Amino acid sequence: MNNSKNKKFNTSKLAYLGLLIALQIIFSRFISINTPIVKIGFGFLPLAVMGIMYGPLTAGICAVVADIIGLMLFPTGAYFPGFTLTEFLTGYAYGYFLYNKPVTLNRILASSVVVCILLNLLLNTYWLTIILGKGYLALLPTRAIKSLAMIPVQAITISLAYEKFILKFTNLIKV
Repeated sequence: MNNSKNKKFNTSKLAYLGLLIALQIIFSRFISINTPIVKIGFGFLPLAVMGIMYGPLTAGICAVVADIIGLMLFPTGAYFPGFTLTEFLTGYAYGYFLYNKPVTLNRILASSVVVCILLNLLLNTYWLTIILGKGYLALLPTRAIKSLAMIPVQAITISLAYEKFILKFTNLIKV
């Protein structure tokens, strides 16, 4: 009998993760502004929710799944594995800072700084230099402005989502 409870839990967990993966694809592919150098959007929010609710490894793996499915369904260019690695690290970072810990503004800010500066600005800029053949320092200023602007946007959005939605949702489904 205990086995059926575990299967039900795993099935519901899989369904919620599928929903969050779908939201991540929609937010990053349709509700965002994409240029060859800069991408502005809210694809980070479902990843942060996955990190808060299910932990770093699950959030990282689901970020990879969302990236690959999104690329297959709605291609925006050739596949480059570096960006998939960044997606994994993004999900992992949110889970590392926010899973099974008090979700405070300082933790949310720390995760946003890591994601925006280390991953999106530094690592993704490196991937772009490989793809575009442009110098790292040539791409950095424009991307730096966007990354610095996104830190408070991410922190406020994740904080509001946590207070207004995630707390109620996790109590409802009891993950």
